[in-house]
Amino acid sequence: QPMGNDVNRLWTAFLSAPVQLANPTEVQYVKMLYMVQRQLNIQKCITNTMNLLLLLLLFPSSVPSEGLSIKMFLRGRPITMYIPSDFHNYEDLRMELPTQKLQLDWVYGYRGRDCRSNLYVLTSGELVYFIACVVVLYHVQRRTQRHYLRHTDCVRCLAVHPDGVHVASGQMAGVDKDGKPLQPFVHIWDSVNLLTLQQIGLGSFERGVGSLAFSTADEGAYLCVIDESNEHMLSVWDCVRGTKQAEIKSTNESVLMVEFNPQDSSNIITAGKSHVYFWTWVGSSLTKKQGIFGKYKKPKFIQCFVFDTNGDVLTGDSEGNILTWARAAADIRTLGKGAKETYQISKQTHAHEGSIFCLCLCHDGSVLSGGGKDRRLVQWSPLLTVLQEVEVSQFGAVRTIAEGESGELLVGTTRNALLRGSLAEGFKPIIQGHTDELWGLGTHPSRDLFVTCGYDKQLCLWDGGEHMMAWSLTLEETGLCADFHPSGKVVTVGLSTGRWQVLDTETRQVLSSYTDGNEQLSVVRYSPDGEFLAIGSHDNFIYIYSVEEKEHKYTRFGRCMGHSSFITHLDWSKDGKFIMSNSGDYEILYWEVAKGCKLVRNRFDNRDREWASYTCVLGFHVFGVWPDGSDGTDINSLCRSHNERVVAVADDFCKVHLFQYPCAKPKAPSHVYIGHGSHVTNVRFTHDDGHLISMGGKDTSIFQWRVLGGSPPASRSLSSISSYEKLVDNDFLKQLFFFFGHGVKQITAIVQ
Repeated sequence: QPMGNDVNRLWTAFLSAPVQLANPTEVQYVKMLYMVQRQLNIQKCITNTMNLLLLLLLFPSSVPSEGLSIKMFLRGRPITMYIPSDFHNYEDLRMELPTQKLQLDWVYGYRGRDCRSNLYVLTSGELVYFIACVVVLYHVQRRTQRHYLRHTDCVRCLAVHPDGVHVASGQMAGVDKDGKPLQPFVHIWDSVNLLTLQQIGLGSFERGVGSLAFSTADEGAYLCVIDESNEHMLSVWDCVRGTKQAEIKSTNESVLMVEFNPQDSSNIITAGKSHVYFWTWVGSSLTKKQGIFGKYKKPKFIQCFVFDTNGDVLTGDSEGNILTWARAAADIRTLGKGAKETYQISKQTHAHEGSIFCLCLCHDGSVLSGGGKDRRLVQWSPLLTVLQEVEVSQFGAVRTIAEGESGELLVGTTRNALLRGSLAEGFKPIIQGHTDELWGLGTHPSRDLFVTCGYDKQLCLWDGGEHMMAWSLTLEETGLCADFHPSGKVVTVGLSTGRWQVLDTETRQVLSSYTDGNEQLSVVRYSPDGEFLAIGSHDNFIYIYSVEEKEHKYTRFGRCMGHSSFITHLDWSKDGKFIMSNSGDYEILYWEVAKGCKLVRNRFDNRDREWASYTCVLGFHVFGVWPDGSDGTDINSLCRSHNERVVAVADDFCKVHLFQYPCAKPKAPSHVYIGHGSHVTNVRFTHDDGHLISMGGKDTSIFQWRVLGGSPPASRSLSSISSYEKLVDNDFLKQLFFFFGHGVKQITAIVQ
């Protein structure tokens, strides 16, 4: 039958199309097949070809996408990704917000290493403290947490109102995506309903807020603030109106603490490096008088102070001394009339070896002191004689002390632990955390357990159901990555020196230890059947080991060579025969492990491969998570859920994202979650997708998010295979159909 005009035009365009198509060699191959087939059976060839062209002309949306590729660019480098064959209508693929959402369930850790006065007990019985951008309210008996999440950068200080309900929290300035500084502020909020009552100081503070204190004598009407500017500005604010009452330059030296006199709000004290200042506040003016040390050695730092029951001031310093500052009799007569208060040292008590980090006045009038170097907690009588003492060496120096109900004591330490107990019976940890930057994270294959490691050389196993640390051990080197064997019986951790160790998850015993190269390991991953272990190194190689003898013995199977930069991420195929890997220069490579760790040079062949996990940050199914203008370091980690409905992303801007999966179009929308105070280094779903674990880097925090909602995913596309099979009846035209799909849109454009 004669070809119609449209078909004739399309056929002519096809035969003359090589210069317009993305890959001329494929078109040339199609032409060659056509010429050979025409010589053998020209009648059948033309008939089937015409039927195929009619199908393409009448039903262009049914053309399969085999051969089509997508390109993205990172730092000017093109990254080509082939579209899987089941994405028949890629242009119609819609990127929507996932139906699943995240809700912060638990925060592991406490910021005690570099903050002071950051642990209090509320009238509700909850402890209030902070880590990263989150203020945590923890009820110890009920084992529940609530979270105040209105801060935009790391919280650095805390104060509780005399009513035990309202809280003030101050944060650092931080920077935006472009590195421009943001403005710090203080929030005053209600701990019952977590509603913000006042935002104070936006535009007034520089760099951050260092110290806070509510007044007591006037029932918490005022808030005193020290910022982190060079002059450490001291300001007084009306808590109800949110207005500034007075402000003055404090000192160019570090200021570590500020407090109102509990009996007189016109008297304010600040202390820090080589100074203690006694301030008098009247109206809009603040005047100071410096504490004179006289015959006593001037310490390098006054690190804490407290008012005793007599109204005297007790200071704790870097020399380990408690100095008693008594107010002069003349000033007592003029109290509250604006006179500069005069305090003189009346007594020195040597309390600790090394610095005193905190002092706490108890309800019974006794005083507690916490030591740095000696890590002792000492109780003193009002006359400063020792009543009791205890050492808490395992958990670090004593950073802060709070008194709970019935004399119960809560202690925060420099190793980021919160302890609960008494001097008589000792202390046990109720909150524990890492003390340095975190990177390694692995979730258990069948239980609510996960393992973490980082620069503090601690490997920690966490129980997500009980919200507690199950165990921890000290590694010989920095731990950077970890993964559980599919049996869950062992966990492998990769170290910074090229070493990796296999540990029993129950006994913590090191079962095996090996070294590959001398550079840091960035990823370790077991195959889904547990028969192989892949180790990605910064020496550009992936090492493959076979796993034998109940995960106790590991034998080198091969080495994947071909990356031109260090390995960043890798995943196994569901059949355990292939690996997909990413590198530091944004390569996506594929490896056939069964054939001697051979590089698969035709990446197109892997477009339909199914992956047991998806943690590679580069790939067709996830390239939509990358923001515009990314420099390639904006995303640190991602993880697809086990049910393959969503993908979680950890970015370099303190945020956790939740995207639809697959996320295969640019500028895909996502749910965005804040709380971390530094780059988020890793994310992983738990075994049943019930929770997501995320880790902050330098903020040392671990967040456990509850996954809410969700429904079965909709079909991605409509198949056209049945129509195709009705019209094409030989292998040649199936090949023609396969290759022709690569250029059909360009050809259609030529015809039109």
